[in-house]
Amino acid sequence: MKRRDFLVGAALLAGSMARGRAADIPAPSPDGLERITAYFNDEVGSGRLPGAVILVQQHGKPVYLKTFGVRDTRTGLAMTPDTIFAIHSMTKPITCLGAMMLIDEGKLALTDPVSKYVPLFAGTKVGLEVTLPDGKLELDLVPPVRPVNIEDLLRHTSGISYDYIGGKWVEQAYKAANIFEGPFNNKEFADRIAKLPLARQPGTLWRYGHSTDVLGAVIEIISGQTLYEFLKARIFDPLGMTSTKFALATEDELARMARPLPNDFILLAAERERLDHPEWQSGGGGLLSTITDYQRFSQMLLNGGEFEGRRYLSPAAFKAMTTDHIGPGSGVGRDYFYFPGDGFGYGYGLAVRTDPGNAKPPPPGSLGELKWDSGSGTYFGVDPKLDMVYLMMQQTQNERSRITPAFKALVYDSYPEGLRRP
Repeated sequence: MKRRDFLVGAALLAGSMARGRAADIPAPSPDGLERITAYFNDEVGSGRLPGAVILVQQHGKPVYLKTFGVRDTRTGLAMTPDTIFAIHSMTKPITCLGAMMLIDEGKLALTDPVSKYVPLFAGTKVGLEVTLPDGKLELDLVPPVRPVNIEDLLRHTSGISYDYIGGKWVEQAYKAANIFEGPFNNKEFADRIAKLPLARQPGTLWRYGHSTDVLGAVIEIISGQTLYEFLKARIFDPLGMTSTKFALATEDELARMARPLPNDFILLAAERERLDHPEWQSGGGGLLSTITDYQRFSQMLLNGGEFEGRRYLSPAAFKAMTTDHIGPGSGVGRDYFYFPGDGFGYGYGLAVRTDPGNAKPPPPGSLGELKWDSGSGTYFGVDPKLDMVYLMMQQTQNERSRITPAFKALVYDSYPEGLRRP
């Protein structure tokens, strides 16, 4: 058989198998989807939420796309599918994809010490809180058992924290350092982080923090581009994510921006901080996007790193990104601040469902599902078992911890009983 005929035949066979699998997976029920509508109508009608956009997509096509409420209670402009949201930590999977591309190309390695790119990390110490005989607490600084490496940045095992996570000394050290003072870019921010003590020895604990921001600086140093230039050329433009960026430039874009309620003080403060630093392209939390843009990124993940005929990661790199690297035998601990949650491990920038978890009954979902969310209330899930992606775009810090699990339960409750849980 000629090579061309073989390839065409293989493609047709693969397409036939995919259609067969799709035919075996039931669609969500209309009644179940209507319960999603009723839920968000109630959230908006009660005044707890200004608005939201919800998308459930199966086999590459939307089965549910609805808008609720308004973008901004001050203007009364209605939510639309092209409304722009601050997606905060849903920036992280995109930045990690960019880093994985560089690893795929041999320009970056998981074992590279971060100090290879940010030299100040060669002097970074680990903070230990010591109780003195008189009961007072003192911070002792000790050398790391090994250097922080790129894998640590990807899987949040670097010991780099956020100021609000961990012991009191972490909060005090970060605030005393004034890491957000004045203008700064990614390289300057990475230098500021390198001067702070690590909250734990590298590789020993999953701890959320500025790891992905430092990773953004590494991408810039290797590529010779700003993080936005790199992500735009390698991810946004090819995927057709035309509204995803770090800063808005036009009146139309500004008018499309969603805002939280006036009493959502934490989220409003975060937005002021973002606007105060337009020069900082935060790889850990700075992107703005729409549900239609992020749907394309999510579908690429569902497709195993490919979208509309273009491959973004090799199968091996994609598997590495979406495999749990902090499970049994990894040496990585978990504590109260472990955000992936019950039943989830963590890959490189994404939580991955590894087991049903400890809750009875188990939380909804499927083994192998991928997910992440953000402090602004946005959420996305990728479920290979159901050939589904689902997204929620909203702007609320006040209500996110309540709405997010309710949203996920509503999505899975729209499927037959046997498909709702792992």
